[in-house]
Amino acid sequence: MTDLKRTPLFDVYKEHGAKTIDFGGWDLPVQFSSIKEEHEAVRERAGLFDVSHMGEIDVMGNDSLAFLQKMMTNDVSLLKDGGAQYTAMCYEDGGTVDDLLIYKKSDTHFLLVVNASNIEKDYNWLDAHKFGDTELHNISSDVAQLAVQGPSAESILQKLTSTDLSEIKFFKFKDDVEINHVKALVSRTGYTGEDGFEIYCASGDASSLWAAILEAGKEEGILPCGLGSRDTLRFEANLPLYGQELSKEITPIEAGIGFAVKPNKEADFFGKAVLKEQKENGTARKLVGLEMVDKGIPRHGYEVFNGDEQIGEVTTGTQSPTLKKNIGWALLKKDFAEPGTEVEVQVRKKRLKAIVVATPFYKRPKK
Repeated sequence: MTDLKRTPLFDVYKEHGAKTIDFGGWDLPVQFSSIKEEHEAVRERAGLFDVSHMGEIDVMGNDSLAFLQKMMTNDVSLLKDGGAQYTAMCYEDGGTVDDLLIYKKSDTHFLLVVNASNIEKDYNWLDAHKFGDTELHNISSDVAQLAVQGPSAESILQKLTSTDLSEIKFFKFKDDVEINHVKALVSRTGYTGEDGFEIYCASGDASSLWAAILEAGKEEGILPCGLGSRDTLRFEANLPLYGQELSKEITPIEAGIGFAVKPNKEADFFGKAVLKEQKENGTARKLVGLEMVDKGIPRHGYEVFNGDEQIGEVTTGTQSPTLKKNIGWALLKKDFAEPGTEVEVQVRKKRLKAIVVATPFYKRPKK
């Protein structure tokens, strides 16, 4: 365990009874109370996550935009100052390097937020292709990231800042926001399907901010939350996880995030030809929802069959705390991707019946 990386909040975990696990080389909390309790807190009230393991890379210089247009599948030119964008970064064959967020601070300064397990790979991929007046700075170790998610997120966080958080709209951010005397970048983004904020601050300020947010949210019933509920929440809301729904072998189109691929943008980018073809003519396989008919949970890597033919495999599966059903995602041959199609999942030594269903499994109720 000694070789595992730790976030600036590691010493705080034990105060809240955290159970930690090895997550991609990081010693992170899988739960503080229980996955079900934490999941329900976020859906109904609010939860606080330590996501300081995520990576942050500054892209700076006069050629920043042209560089990012070459590297990213989305159209970065559409971003305005103070805006955030979800995108993918691909190889020439369309396979996914990573999925990430881009924050535009100015015409010459962008912040990339990348997956923890991909920080070094992403930085090296970007560095190998940079050109002109472009600088890259991996600032991951200097930055901590907290996420406050749930219907009460705004009212809780508002107690700690004079900045009007209602002015930060979805996928927008403000820099230099003071929260409980800590300077932070605050964005209205998240990975749970609920309203909420992601807060980026100096690593040394993370512990005091964590404590202040939990104290401010006591009345509302905020809970510290771990990776377990983060996974069930994102899965119900149709948010992919790199290494499961996305990988070097799985393109963004196959994974259902075609909205973040803009093959008609003027700039050429890695994987453009393949992704354009897939977007226009479809793919040989497709990510679909599964609902179990027989009793059993479809887990990552389980094979899916139609008769004697293996037609794909499960990418994520769980017992949904919200729906109280055993559900999963599977990457299947397109001929079996229609909702209502009956399939079988190989669960250990048994084949259990399941049915293809529409996704997302969960949508946030409209106010």
